[in-house]
Amino acid sequence: MFIRLSAAVAALSLVTGAALAQGAKPTDPQIAHIAYTAGVIDIAAAKQALAKTHNKDVKTFAEDMVRDHEAVNKQALDLVKKLKVTPEDNDTSKTLSKNAAAKLAELSKLNGAAFDKAYVDNEVAYHKAVDSALETTLIPDASNAELKSLLQTGLKIFQGHEQHAEHVASMLK
Repeated sequence: MFIRLSAAVAALSLVTGAALAQGAKPTDPQIAHIAYTAGVIDIAAAKQALAKTHNKDVKTFAEDMVRDHEAVNKQALDLVKKLKVTPEDNDTSKTLSKNAAAKLAELSKLNGAAFDKAYVDNEVAYHKAVDSALETTLIPDASNAELKSLLQTGLKIFQGHEQHAEHVASMLK
């Protein structure tokens, strides 16, 4: 049976767990990098889905992921340029990238309905994890008002993605 829970859930929990264990919260440059990395990961997963799926609903969902995550990441890049802030790679963003590469490799071995179900189930879990990290750590710990506002906008979009993924998942049962 395919494991539904994305490795990203554990990685994103590092944002709260590791930071709180050390008594330090992530800085704005680290938060910006984590959020950007999360978007890049979902774009890569969606592009993989677009290359593999033949399911109209999965394809539409993946197209939405590419469009929306690319738009938010563009806004994030524009904001960090405006603020003259350099996003800072950190243990959380590195772990996210490493786990995402493993997930893409795992999904690449699947085809047809098995791929579609695994991809969409992973998207549900991934968006739950990202939404939780945004709500509990990234937004509250962001110091800059513009960064916080962008993260709040992103949260609304990603909550919609989570609902969309759940809807598509229910159709694939």
